[in-house]
Amino acid sequence: MALMHGGQLQQVAEHYKIPMADWLDLSTGIAPTCYSIPNIPLNVWQQLPQQNPTLIAAAKQYYQCSQLVITNGSQAIIKALPGVYRQKNASSEDVYLPERGYKEHAHAWKMAGYNLHFYRNALPEITALSAGCVVVIINPNNPTGQYFNVNIIKQYHQQLKQLNGLLVLDEAFVDVMPAEQSYCQQVNDSHCLVLRSFGKFFGLAGIRIGFLVANNAWCKTFEALLGPWQVNGPAQTVAEQALCDTHWQEKQKQTLKQLSTAQENKLLQVFPNTLILAIKGCDLFLTVEFRQSDSAKKLYHLLCQQGVYCRLADEQDTLRFGITTADTLERLAIACAKACKQLS
Repeated sequence: MALMHGGQLQQVAEHYKIPMADWLDLSTGIAPTCYSIPNIPLNVWQQLPQQNPTLIAAAKQYYQCSQLVITNGSQAIIKALPGVYRQKNASSEDVYLPERGYKEHAHAWKMAGYNLHFYRNALPEITALSAGCVVVIINPNNPTGQYFNVNIIKQYHQQLKQLNGLLVLDEAFVDVMPAEQSYCQQVNDSHCLVLRSFGKFFGLAGIRIGFLVANNAWCKTFEALLGPWQVNGPAQTVAEQALCDTHWQEKQKQTLKQLSTAQENKLLQVFPNTLILAIKGCDLFLTVEFRQSDSAKKLYHLLCQQGVYCRLADEQDTLRFGITTADTLERLAIACAKACKQLS
């Protein structure tokens, strides 16, 4: 059964009978401001995509790593990894995952027959990890925003190396944080993989490009598995320029910080303390926790009735809001205030 995600605007618009053009879509963690599409030579459109050494060099520089694989988004790796790891480590049976987080990870490992163990606010006890196990960490977590620092990650990496296990780090949202808070430059053996998303920070999820940071053996495995022409030529051209544009990257970080701070302050104003417990997240999304677990589902429907689409958690007890621009922030505030009034 397919999992539900944000970004299903057409389906939601049909359900609430509101034209798609009239919606404020905050259902994803994709930046509301995006990298400008450069001029793309005609031959890039006409030819099959080639191995692009300049894109690979740009990505290695941006991610501060020595080896990586270009993919059509992290999802391709997430789906294929459990089966591939089963072939590499037949004795592996257990995988540890965040109880709250991107559910495709758990779905993929479950479908491959692994025993799933979930952890909450703290990582699983390091001394209790089983031989050959897998530990999945979403860093920062979507939707909680929780982040584990590099020193903690390094301890788990070393322990899993001793256990002949695997550390899987999903860093889809780490671009908004300082570069040293990524684990990419620490990847140097077969016991750690890092997934990096391009589309979220650069605001171009539609071009479907991502990267797997891994050692040479893992890279060769996935290159053979995924086959040629994973990412179309125009997407590669856009990504290469964006990854090299350090001036734009710094400006984007500042913009997202300003927008997320303004949005968090606005949400704190419109949601009364009697209703919410906390607002968590990062500069690409904000997740609202409620005192009453059923408030989230009710508010989700009340907001949708006004053409405001956010993400109702899989557990249906929190709402995640993507970051909006300054010119639509007031619309969000008015809709939230009205929904709160209707709820009471």
